[in-house]
Amino acid sequence: MKNNIYKILALGAVLTLGACKKDFLAQTNPNAVIVDDYFKTENDVLLAVNGAYQSLRSSNTLGENSGLFTDERSDDTGRNDNQSNAGEPFQFNDFSLLPSNSYLKAHWLALYNAITRSNVILSNIDKVSFANAATKANYAAEAKFIRAIMYFELVRKWGPVPLVTKQLVTADEVTALTFRVPEADVYNQIVADLKDGLSSTLPNFQTESGIGRVSKAALNAYLGKVYLTMAATLPNNKAENLTNANTYLLAAYNMRTFGNLSEIPYTDVFNVDKKTTCKELLFQIVYKQGDINYSSSIAANNQAKGETINSQKAPSGVGGNLTLDLVNEYETADLRKDFSIKYANDPTVKDWFITKFRDASDKATNAGYGGNDCILMRYADVILMLAEVNMLQGNDAVAIQYLDMVRARAGMPLYAVAKADPTYAAKFPTLKLAILHERRSEFAFEHQRWFDLIRNFTAAELVTYLKAKPQSSFGIAKLANVTTKDRYYPIPFDEVKLDPVKMYQNPGY
Repeated sequence: MKNNIYKILALGAVLTLGACKKDFLAQTNPNAVIVDDYFKTENDVLLAVNGAYQSLRSSNTLGENSGLFTDERSDDTGRNDNQSNAGEPFQFNDFSLLPSNSYLKAHWLALYNAITRSNVILSNIDKVSFANAATKANYAAEAKFIRAIMYFELVRKWGPVPLVTKQLVTADEVTALTFRVPEADVYNQIVADLKDGLSSTLPNFQTESGIGRVSKAALNAYLGKVYLTMAATLPNNKAENLTNANTYLLAAYNMRTFGNLSEIPYTDVFNVDKKTTCKELLFQIVYKQGDINYSSSIAANNQAKGETINSQKAPSGVGGNLTLDLVNEYETADLRKDFSIKYANDPTVKDWFITKFRDASDKATNAGYGGNDCILMRYADVILMLAEVNMLQGNDAVAIQYLDMVRARAGMPLYAVAKADPTYAAKFPTLKLAILHERRSEFAFEHQRWFDLIRNFTAAELVTYLKAKPQSSFGIAKLANVTTKDRYYPIPFDEVKLDPVKMYQNPGY
């Protein structure tokens, strides 16, 4: 994919909402690509699939800078500036999010734009003759995978959402599908799309040239996460969903090409020189080192003034802001803390900042054109989800075995030893909280924490959990604001206006 990911296809469909008899107003734009005329060759489909993958890079979908919609909603990061950009970014961490928030609307639209790209491919792929049927099936599976992970973002954040699985051509089609469907229906579509890829000839793992495309190992891992989320979210079939989660997570785990997780140093996971060879990585968004358009900016963006650890680009501000609540949760001597965060002691900036994503190489230049990939799925996630599902099934001994795999790699005492420590036992008195703690330490700043919280706590439990934290460790965002409404985001105001009945607002907004 590396050779093609940067060839971006912009597929657009012009929807005429009104008729006009003036011929000069109906002229065709010579620079536009008409979807009906586009799909003719296998390469046309490939470029369209690459365009769908490209949509993942956006900071408004899943890209490296999309933490506003996940990490900043959680107790890991935030911002101590409540005035910039009309204060709209601050609303996420402050639990004062409004339906009119323009960042929220941009996120919603970008997720549906990615879904539209997939739907256009799937609605037109039959027009093309393929020399090999397997190639066609693989392209369709990739489009369905992208659609699935976009809907996974939507349903976890908003609950019931419109479900569209075909290219929409007319205004009547748009109107007919502008309504929120039950969460179960959305999850069923996600599962169907992911399973479709398992019946394709996609490889278990992508080769180096295919890094950034989905594989069967990644599909199994995502299916495991989806079923685990369904078990926590949907009232029915919890036991069946847990069984399915365990099945697909084990399938992903058994595909691994390494023995023990400890064989892979934690620092290797984020090393830009090993991003194509690290055996822990299952799915990532590819960024191109040194390229002005397709490079990563996360290393430079996170660096605090006076520091040089992340990037050669000279920083001017505080960098990536994190909460003292996260700093204080790391255990003593946890190597993940020393690698992931650092205290800046500049005369004008004295604060903790993020160092997990680094590229201070000459190839990245002093402009900060880094080569960090955005990791969306890796084996430590699979292992800790196996710990979680076994804990939920009452198999604590098995859950602890998986938990200890991650702790051992981090140089931490095994769980049996740790829980005998009064400090650890007081902070994490249950196995559930111990697993949540491990996930927090392992995946800090990887856009996981908010989803971990809403998967493990009901809305009421989440309020209790967050309000128990000291305000002094949370920055200026007010913990007192959080209520049960904050389990879900508000439906963007403009979407509700389309049809206040069918696009009803979430409670509390």
